[in-house]
Amino acid sequence: MKIEIDLNKNLNENASLYFEKSKKAKKKLKGLEKAVKDTGKKLKELEEKDEAKEKKVLVKKRKKQWFEKFHWFYTSDNLLAIAGRDVKSNEELIKKHLEKDDLYFHAEIPGSPHCILKTKKNSAPQNSMQETAEFVASFSRAWSSGLSSVDVYSVLPEQVSKKAPAGESMKTGSFMIYGNRNWFKKTGLNFAIGIKKEEKELIVVSGAEDAVKKHAEVFFRITQGKDSKGITAKKLKKLFESKLDAIVDLDEIISMLPSGESEIVV
Repeated sequence: MKIEIDLNKNLNENASLYFEKSKKAKKKLKGLEKAVKDTGKKLKELEEKDEAKEKKVLVKKRKKQWFEKFHWFYTSDNLLAIAGRDVKSNEELIKKHLEKDDLYFHAEIPGSPHCILKTKKNSAPQNSMQETAEFVASFSRAWSSGLSSVDVYSVLPEQVSKKAPAGESMKTGSFMIYGNRNWFKKTGLNFAIGIKKEEKELIVVSGAEDAVKKHAEVFFRITQGKDSKGITAKKLKKLFESKLDAIVDLDEIISMLPSGESEIVV
């Protein structure tokens, strides 16, 4: 390395000059290091944004089917079960969608949804019957009341009527059941939620644990707990996205959970 010395200055003056130059060089070096660090940070942020965009492409907004405005699930035998979300949707479901070949399910507790199991000639495998009973139990008030089980029954469509006993009237969402009932005594609240892959779409599915286990790519069992519905949904969103490397709709998760506090079994 060559060092130039100003012959018009003495030794101390030359030393001071180089000392000042070295200080300026150190400042420039620190500035350069900071610039490199900031650039690296910005590049990382851009990469993360690009990754997020790629994930979003995987989960484009899908067209929902008519029954998805209700609670729904497919049994392990691929039979569709649909339940009302509230008084109004209970009324709509039974009046518009209960057909002569279906089966009707209800829990023996105030606040139970009315449920239809879509069958052929009013017949379904026992697995599907039990899973539908568990589905109804989980979406009944038994969940928020902290009950571990509830009695559920099924009947034929012709046993469900809006005709009230003499002197009484039927409120919106209420129906009379006539005749013998097929009972599922002490039905447990066996519930799960998962993600089903269908071509390029990710669909949130929930319901009886055995059914969800069959249809979902990834799933978690849900039990009664201490977390609000919103907190449970946010935790599930993180778990699903970490396992699937794709964006999952939070609102869709919320809509598929029972009302009341819960927790995730991991």
